[in-house]
Amino acid sequence: MLIHGTPSFSYAWRKVLPKLTGAGFRPYLFDLLGYGHSERPLDPLVDTSVSAQVPILLELLDHWGLERVDIVGTDIGGAIAMRLGVFHPERVRSLTIIDTVSYDSWPSPRTRRQIADGLDAIREAPEDRHRVHFAEWLRTAVREGETMPEATLEAYLAMISGPIGQASLVQHQMRHYDARHTMEIVGRLHELGAMPVQFIWGADDAWQHVDYGRRLNADVPGSVLHVLEDCGHFALEDQPERIAELIEGFLPRES
Repeated sequence: MLIHGTPSFSYAWRKVLPKLTGAGFRPYLFDLLGYGHSERPLDPLVDTSVSAQVPILLELLDHWGLERVDIVGTDIGGAIAMRLGVFHPERVRSLTIIDTVSYDSWPSPRTRRQIADGLDAIREAPEDRHRVHFAEWLRTAVREGETMPEATLEAYLAMISGPIGQASLVQHQMRHYDARHTMEIVGRLHELGAMPVQFIWGADDAWQHVDYGRRLNADVPGSVLHVLEDCGHFALEDQPERIAELIEGFLPRES
């Protein structure tokens, strides 16, 4: 099961999927509640935080009839995956965590300033100004500009722009950027050592520094860490083939 991050949606896995299906795996993916093409509830009481996404994921596993799965998560998807592994280890066969938020690593200083300035300003900003601002932000997620061509950038921007996109970005994503969801499991990260765990990190990740990957690797007994050169936070854009190789080589095969 592949879990995307923020501000993203399942489109992020498009370059990895062919490699996995070609190797005989059956990937399951979806857009998190409040993201991408999934429902974006108007009711502000609907919780779409990292913690709240876990029971939704469990319901999906039941709906699809999946007893245990190999989870691959990136960014907040990695945090969701780790919470699932801590609280419901019986449903997880292995974890592959890519450039995840963890500990107190998020929100980033830039996002903290935006939140401090008021999220209403983001929701109510003219769309053209909003697009320019977030295009510049998204470009910092990759190592080199050419790995985020205009068509790719537009695909991401389309989901977080305009009256629905901007409001949803604030309500379902940015207002839930809260380190308590990852700090809550810090004392239990060692429990993930009971299952195969690998961490993959871009050496040039400007959003989540590689030192957090090293810290996670130290706190999860038996885990492995792969640091990818020439790779930023959106590793699925910068190094999709290498990511696919690492996933394929790590996943247990059915006997």
